[in-house]
Amino acid sequence: MVFKRLLGSLGVGAPTVDTVLDPAPVLPGGTLTGQVHLKGGQADFDIDHITLELVARVEAEHGDGESEGVVVFDRFTVGGGFRLAAEEPRSVPFGVTLPWETPVTELYGQPLGIVLGVRTELAVAGAKDKGDLDQLTVAALPAQEAILEALGQLGFGFRSADLEYGHIGGTGQQLPFYQEIELTPAPQYAHQVNEIELTFLAGPGGLEVVLEADKRGGLFSSGHDVVTRFAVGHHDVRDWTAEVDGWVRQLVEHRTAYGHQAAYGHADPHADHGHGGFHGPDHSHDDRHRSGPGMGTVVAAGAAGLAVGVVGGMVAAEVVDEVGDFFEGDEEDEG
Repeated sequence: MVFKRLLGSLGVGAPTVDTVLDPAPVLPGGTLTGQVHLKGGQADFDIDHITLELVARVEAEHGDGESEGVVVFDRFTVGGGFRLAAEEPRSVPFGVTLPWETPVTELYGQPLGIVLGVRTELAVAGAKDKGDLDQLTVAALPAQEAILEALGQLGFGFRSADLEYGHIGGTGQQLPFYQEIELTPAPQYAHQVNEIELTFLAGPGGLEVVLEADKRGGLFSSGHDVVTRFAVGHHDVRDWTAEVDGWVRQLVEHRTAYGHQAAYGHADPHADHGHGGFHGPDHSHDDRHRSGPGMGTVVAAGAAGLAVGVVGGMVAAEVVDEVGDFFEGDEEDEG
């Protein structure tokens, strides 16, 4: 993985750190395991703490456009309180539990263009340095995968996936951002909607599934968005194709779903949700979030559905470049 010498606030001759994540993808709410490998510097150092930060590349929309930045959405102290001798090698194993709402970065082994990372902070004698950044791979939960596969069977196609800064009102959302998966409409709905956006909000008891349709305008009406949501258990056994088709029909026909009226606004993205804020250019605006197609982490369209194998070979060059830039370059919010 990425390996960096800590030459910033810790100075030349300081320890080096290399965090290695276990290679298997992690599920939302699952345990991320790995080891932090330290190598002592030119003298003895007291290691105050070793902290892992979960970070995400997130988009924020505002009145005059949108911007991208890095959000820290969880932190874990995995070691510290020991002296590292000069040139001494030491490994610190860890196992930390990901938030249930951690975004999915791949589907059937194919990347969706979502950029997540694990950043290691080493604190030595009161000074801190973020010295290692590693890519985090998160696979879909079984219920998430079943719903996506059902959409593929119905003829919906994958258009893009991104992370939007803000809160979906009326939901139990915990993180300061949410994942949107944008789908091209199935042929039977193409005359009614331009696209459908799907958001999973996972928790210990199951999923909230939020669906938003960009409805086409008619002869005497303009297009508009409609939103509704559904509750799903992690281990539900259903005829998922029929179930999801019913959801889409309710959404397109703008009916109430499971007692929840289809009208959920997006709350102020600058409200305090108990997690790290948005760090990036131009985020001082007060505009409320407006849902819309993401301009950043876009995966090329052109497939007929989302079932097994459909996403293969669809990753656009700009996604690969963006992921590479994020993990090879310096972080944006070192302060």
